[in-house]
Amino acid sequence: MYSKFQLAKKYLHYYFTASNGKGHGIHSPFVFEFVQQVLNDNREFYAYRQIEYLRYLLRKDKRVIDVEDLGAGSAISNHKKRAVSDIAKHAAKSEKLGQLLFRIADYYQPKTVIELGTSLGISTSYLASACPNASVTTIEGSANIAALANENFRFLGLKNVHPLTGHFDDMLPNALKGVEKIDLAFIDGNHQQLPTLSYFEKLLGKAHEYSIFIFDDIHWSSGMEEAWKTIKNYEKVSLTIDLFFLGLVFFRKDFKAKQDFIIRF
Repeated sequence: MYSKFQLAKKYLHYYFTASNGKGHGIHSPFVFEFVQQVLNDNREFYAYRQIEYLRYLLRKDKRVIDVEDLGAGSAISNHKKRAVSDIAKHAAKSEKLGQLLFRIADYYQPKTVIELGTSLGISTSYLASACPNASVTTIEGSANIAALANENFRFLGLKNVHPLTGHFDDMLPNALKGVEKIDLAFIDGNHQQLPTLSYFEKLLGKAHEYSIFIFDDIHWSSGMEEAWKTIKNYEKVSLTIDLFFLGLVFFRKDFKAKQDFIIRF
């Protein structure tokens, strides 16, 4: 894991070298449409206020729970006991990224969504709210955190979320057994190189031309950067978009050549 200083340096380099976030100079019609219609859509969608109110409540929640960390460890604390407020502040996806996930799901309307890393369910709720007719399967390693996430899904009235609890290595194959294809996958957990590549390969078997895979924290560590480089070079991958904190992977066959974009967000 990079230090805060190293990450800040990397972010500054990304910010000043990435393509303009307005879409100027982007010659791919597909990516230009993504930037204009999804990345820069500033509308206040119906679900934003309710989910952010839930986040507000969670940040005030002083309950302390036992946490089983099955991934690369917490960037804030490795203690087994953590306050819910601490998890909400440091582990949940930010408002900016959560709402981008919502817009991606809202625009492309996937029918089958897989998420690795539920945490308190903020990102899950954004995805599930954007496509209420979709089946959203989310996997969380910590049983106590998963229980809180389930409370949050009930609070928001989400009926299309199917939570699973356990290690990704055990639960992902089970989740994929009954799935014909995956339209959208969000990989946000166990931020290590080899597990990330392993999950990608398992999910890849259910991918199709219009699938979208989203990877969290692609610049979190040297290992995650290596994993991202490897993913970009897969033969089935036709286009990637690096937003620094998120990496988007597309498999469309109508592109003439493989393309990799770094876009300011």
